[in-house]
Amino acid sequence: MILIGNGKVFTRDANNPYIEDGAVLIDGKVIKEVGKTADLKAKYKDAEYKDVKGRLVMPGFINAHQHYYSTYGRGLSLDGPPATMFSQILEGLWWRLDKQLTLEDVYYSALIPMLEEIKCGVTTAVDHHASPMAARGSLFKIAEAAKEMGLRRNLCYEVSDRDGLKIADDGIAENIEFAKYCNEEKDDMIKAMFGLHASMTISDETLKKCLKGADSVGVGFHVHAAEGIEDVADSLAKYHMRVIERWHKAGVLNKKSIAVHCIHITDAEMKMLKDSGVSVVHNPESNMGNAVGVAPVLKMMEKGIEVGLGTDGYTFDMTESYKVANILHKHEAQLPSVGWGEPPAMLFENNRKIAGKQLEGKIGILEEGAYADIIILDYKQFTPINENNINGHILFGVCGRNVDTTICNGRILMDERQLVGIDEEKIVARCKELSTAMWNRI
Repeated sequence: MILIGNGKVFTRDANNPYIEDGAVLIDGKVIKEVGKTADLKAKYKDAEYKDVKGRLVMPGFINAHQHYYSTYGRGLSLDGPPATMFSQILEGLWWRLDKQLTLEDVYYSALIPMLEEIKCGVTTAVDHHASPMAARGSLFKIAEAAKEMGLRRNLCYEVSDRDGLKIADDGIAENIEFAKYCNEEKDDMIKAMFGLHASMTISDETLKKCLKGADSVGVGFHVHAAEGIEDVADSLAKYHMRVIERWHKAGVLNKKSIAVHCIHITDAEMKMLKDSGVSVVHNPESNMGNAVGVAPVLKMMEKGIEVGLGTDGYTFDMTESYKVANILHKHEAQLPSVGWGEPPAMLFENNRKIAGKQLEGKIGILEEGAYADIIILDYKQFTPINENNINGHILFGVCGRNVDTTICNGRILMDERQLVGIDEEKIVARCKELSTAMWNRI
C-alpha cells in the first residue's frame, strides 16, 4: 500500500470536498481510505509513505473527446490556399494526413500525446480515431499504447463514406471487433464506443450498418454533430432535417452516446438532446481555431443537458480547455458574470459521468473504493485556498505542467516530474522518424 500524505487534498466528493493536511491510501488499483495524514499514518504503519509537502492532491483529469491521430500534424504546413471554411480544413489537412497513417504510425501517434497527458495529469481520455488506409487493427494498436503507458482509455473508429464503401465497412468491422474484445476483457482500463464521423459523410445505408453493429455489441456512439455549418446544410439538402434531428430519429442519440460540439443547433434540437439522454462534449479551443462558431453551452446546461469538456486534439492539457471555456462564453455573451460555474461542472463533474458510464468502478473522485487515479500538483498558492475557491485557483494559477506526480489505477506513471518505466527519448526519436516519412509522403 502507498500512503500519500501531508497534502491539500481536493476530493471532488461533495460530502468531503477538502482535507487540509490530508492523505490518500492506495491499495492496489483502488483508494482504500481518505482522511487526515496523522490518522492514516497511525492506522497504516506499514504503508509506503509519500510526503507531498503541502502540495495539491486531486483526481486525475478526464478528457471527454480527443484525436490521437492528429499528432503528426503538429507544425505541418501544406500547400494550397488558406481555408475559408471548416470543410476546407478537413479536406486540405486532416483528410490528407489520416490517409497516410500506417499501423506503426497509429501506435506512435498515440504514444506521444499519452506522454503529454501523463505530464499534464490526464489519466482518462475518450478518443475518436481515423486512419482509413489502416483501419483494421488500429484501435488495438492504440490500446496497446495505452496499456504500455498505463492510462485509462475509451476508443472508437470514425466510420465515414468519404473514402468509399470498403473503407467504411473496414471502420464498422474495427468498431465491432474492438468492442467485442473490450466486452470479453471486462477491464475498466480499456473500453469502446462506436465511432461515426459526421452526418455529412455518412449515408443512410452506412448508418443502418452502424446501428446494427453498435446494437450487436451493446455500445453507444461517439459522433461529431453540427460542428460546421456545412454539416447542417448537407443534412437539410439530403434528408430534409437538421443534424440532431437526423441522429435522434435514427437512434444514434442515447444515454450511452456522445454528441461532440453541437454548435449549430436549435431549441428544438436541444430538446431532442435532453430527451435522448445523450452527453454533449464542448471543445472551445478547437471551435475557435476552426472558426466554426460557439456552442450554446450555457443554454444547453440550463436545459439540463449533460455537457462535458474535451480538447479535440487541439491540446492534451485539460486546464487549457478549462480556461478557454471560461473566457469564451463571457466574450460571446458580452457578460462577465457568466461562465464561472459551467466549466468546472463540465470538467470535474460531467466528464467523470461521461467517461464512467461503462465502468464498474468510479473515477474522477477521491473516495474509498474509487480507482486510484490521482495527481499531485506543485502549486505554491500565495492566497488562501479551500474547497470554495479551488476552481478559481486552477483557472488563474494552475496549468498541466504543475503536475509533478501522476498515478493511474494505482500505478505511478510520473514521480516528481520523472516518467517511471517509460523511455521517452526512444519514443520521441522513432516518432520523429515516422512523422518525417509521413510528411514526405504527403
